Amino acid sequence: MIPEDPAMLVSLINMKLRDGGGTLGDFCAEEDVSREELEEKLASAGYRYDGAARRVVPQ
Repeated sequence: MIPEDPAMLVSLINMKLRDGGGTLGDFCAEEDVSREELEEKLASAGYRYDGAARRVVPQ
């Protein structure tokens, strides 16, 4: 289960991407969450996924 709190969610995603070396798609598959819904949730909190950096960053 992923955190509801945006700051905790960003922290979790970035930690998993950093430690696992994957992409947001990999994270979504591992956590069994919809990438589209996750990106919408991040955007509503003022964040976006930067594929080149492989991390979630402020918009």
